[in-house]
Amino acid sequence: MVLTLAIILAFFIPGPWNIIVVCVGIAAEVGEVIWGRRLARKWRPRTGAEALVGMRAEVVSPLRPRGQVRVNGELWQAVCEDGAEAGDPVVIKRLDGLTLIVEHAPPAA
Repeated sequence: MVLTLAIILAFFIPGPWNIIVVCVGIAAEVGEVIWGRRLARKWRPRTGAEALVGMRAEVVSPLRPRGQVRVNGELWQAVCEDGAEAGDPVVIKRLDGLTLIVEHAPPAA
């Protein structure tokens, strides 16, 4: 984007200044690409197990200790050692294969 603006601006600036403007635009564009790549590496989207841990779920079938919970519209097999009734909110603590290990959720603030 910066390089495009520098090239357009170079048509309206006389003498050797138009070359300087294009060179500065190239340098700014390189800096912008480097900065963007660092941000992209830093902010990776969370998927899979690490995205589920810590999320709230709703119990669909009673957990005594096994049952089902709904997370983001999906049904998952779950285990809750304390047990939970249908409709209770739970928090996902970890995954064991395709089974969620859950605990009772603290009251919503």
